[in-house]
Amino acid sequence: MNWAAVSTVTVLLFLFGISLQASWQLEGLLGQFGSQLEVSVYLNTGVEATTLEPIVEALPEVIAVKAISKEEAWAALVKEMGISDIAGATQQLNGNPLVDELKVKARTSEGVPTLAEQLRKLQGVEEVRYVDEAVKRIAQLNQGLNWISFTITSVLTLTAIAVITTTIRLIVMARRREIEIMQLVGATTAWIYLPFILQGITFGIAGAVVAWGLISAVQHFLGNLLAQQPDLIQFLTGGVQLSPIKLLLLPLVLLSFGGLVGLMGSLFAVRRFAVR
Repeated sequence: MNWAAVSTVTVLLFLFGISLQASWQLEGLLGQFGSQLEVSVYLNTGVEATTLEPIVEALPEVIAVKAISKEEAWAALVKEMGISDIAGATQQLNGNPLVDELKVKARTSEGVPTLAEQLRKLQGVEEVRYVDEAVKRIAQLNQGLNWISFTITSVLTLTAIAVITTTIRLIVMARRREIEIMQLVGATTAWIYLPFILQGITFGIAGAVVAWGLISAVQHFLGNLLAQQPDLIQFLTGGVQLSPIKLLLLPLVLLSFGGLVGLMGSLFAVRRFAVR
């Protein structure tokens, strides 16, 4: 029963820790996308970015505008693709296929959709892109994960409390004769049942330690796996790295939660005998 209590708490805290970490990582990814308050404005063929740059700068939601000619964009793209012969690549495509572009930075993330609509209405603008859709999808994913995590955590918490309660009750019943002797010699209820409460808390803390060890192993495995991925994937996953404060906070949360579950289970167990 002791092993059943510790293993149940371990499973509870492992899933809780994984879901909490995933929630923090998704929030970090949201912050990474949200901080990129940049709108890409692609112009029609033949329209130069320098002609629209003053008009865009005059918009109230704009704090900075950068004009990128199609020649600059094509040279950067060819360089990223690893092609050294720019002239040859241009000739194969019968000219530069790109158009001029404006990089527009907004004052706030809330004002990006409004700014995008204003930019779309400008004459000479072909397309406007920003990361709003990606942010919405990640936010929805984070919300769904939180609800699933809350449901699973609630069920497992009740299960862990029930297992610890049963375990402590069996221990109390096994030592019933010793408890009666202590009552006869004048021991207080708190003094008699305090060891059982501490034992329940120990179950919770032991489960938290094991769960943190499993989570650390998973983190180490995923870290090694990401280190072997291409640079693009490593860049995209850069926003999901936890800060040192959260790395320290996670085991503290697990220990506190585990101790609380153990305390509640033991209190439910001894209350039945203490009130007699």
